[in-house]
Amino acid sequence: QVYEAFNMASLWKLPVVYVIENNQYAMGTSIARASAETELFKRGISFEIPGEEVDGMDVLAVRKAAAKAIARARTGDGPYILEMKTYRYRGHSMSDPAKYRTREEVQEMREHHDPIEMLKKKLLDAKHVTEDDLKKIEAEVREIVNDSAQFAQDSPEPDPAELWTDVLVESR
Repeated sequence: QVYEAFNMASLWKLPVVYVIENNQYAMGTSIARASAETELFKRGISFEIPGEEVDGMDVLAVRKAAAKAIARARTGDGPYILEMKTYRYRGHSMSDPAKYRTREEVQEMREHHDPIEMLKKKLLDAKHVTEDDLKKIEAEVREIVNDSAQFAQDSPEPDPAELWTDVLVESR
C-alpha cells in the first residue's frame, strides 16, 4: 500500500513527509539480510520522491532533517522521505529473546548512542543547562507521564459505537 501512497503523493505534489523508522531489524533478521537495498529512503526514487538517511539516535540531527522536510512540504515541493536510523534495544515482541545480538552490542549502544543521554551531554557541555536543571526537567516529565498513565487507567473504555467515528469522510 505504501507504494500507491508514494505514487499519488508524488503525482499530486502532496505535502507529505514519510518517516521510516529503521531500527535495523525486521523481526529477528538484520535489514542487510532482509532487503536488497538497505538505504530505505531510496525506495521513493522511482516515484521521484527525494529523501535522506538521518541518525535517528541524534535528537538535533532529527530536528534539523525534520525542519528541512517540513519546509519542503509547506512550500508545495511535494513529498519527502526521512529514514531514521535507530536501534532497538529489546526484541521485536515479548516472545523475542533477541539472541541475534550480543549483550555487548546492546550495552555499547546504550552507553554511547542513547539519544537522551547524548542530548544531555551536549546541553551540559555547551553550558545551556546544569545538572540541577536536568533533574528538574526529569521530575516534571516523570510527573506528566505518571499523570497521563493514571488518567488512561482511570478513564472508561470507549463506547464501541465510536469505533468507526472519523475513519472515513462522510459524503453529503
